[in-house]
Amino acid sequence: MKRFDRLEHILSLDPDDDCETIYRLLAELEFPWDITRALELALFRTYAVPSIGRLLDRTGQFTGCPQRRYDDTVLVLYEIFHGGAGSERGAAALAQLNTIHGAYRISNDDYLYTLATFVVVPVRWLAEFGWRELHPREVRAMTNTMRRLGDGMGLHDVPADYAEFERLLDDYERDRFGFDPGGRRVADATLDLLASWYPRPLAPLARRVPRLLMDPHLLEALGLPVPAPRPRALARAALRLRAGLVRLGPPRSAQRPVRPEPPSYPDGYRIDELGPSAVRRGRSGREHAVTPA
Repeated sequence: MKRFDRLEHILSLDPDDDCETIYRLLAELEFPWDITRALELALFRTYAVPSIGRLLDRTGQFTGCPQRRYDDTVLVLYEIFHGGAGSERGAAALAQLNTIHGAYRISNDDYLYTLATFVVVPVRWLAEFGWRELHPREVRAMTNTMRRLGDGMGLHDVPADYAEFERLLDDYERDRFGFDPGGRRVADATLDLLASWYPRPLAPLARRVPRLLMDPHLLEALGLPVPAPRPRALARAALRLRAGLVRLGPPRSAQRPVRPEPPSYPDGYRIDELGPSAVRRGRSGREHAVTPA
């Protein structure tokens, strides 16, 4: 397979009917590292909305057991997107997601903003740091995949296309971003988590890098210092250099899709055990058990 063969395959698919298949190809084969990093940054944007940041802080989940909550989030979304919300596992994961959310009072507007970060942040990241930009049909497929997720969550007034998602995100951030101590605590806990994945000598740098990639208005809302221009420019240059090297390399084999490797579940997991213990579903869920390969 040549570097752009998968793009040709994606363009042969329908971005409406095959949107979940296209998203899986993008997230697991074409841009797995980039989409993961983009969605990690998307988390911080939600913390900057006081109503969301306060709620996450009040639950104590992201500050008390951040690795477990990170893993739960990754796994639930992976199960939904890997097979599609209409598959058996995808439907079970979507039901689990709705059960978890049902334990909290969350506005439709906050849900829509969070969904918008899932659409817009990866597209913008890939436009700046990807080894290639997304084709408009790929953007449409990603948008439709998130629209299906919004429908499955029972949201109303879900944006109809990417442009509407982009307007929603920008307007929401302009109108709703603001400092809240709870949001800052959750942001600090997440930065500590990201740093913990690296050897101790590298941890301070790993904790700093996400801040180098955050927009100034996001940093201000979180109460984080704005880094100097030179380190910010160097971080972006390093990511563009990486993109150039990836572009020159071979494509990822279809036999080696990127899958989550959650440290919180070394012996495998059941879909119904994902999420805070207080809101897990009561059924055994054995038909949805997963063990490491």
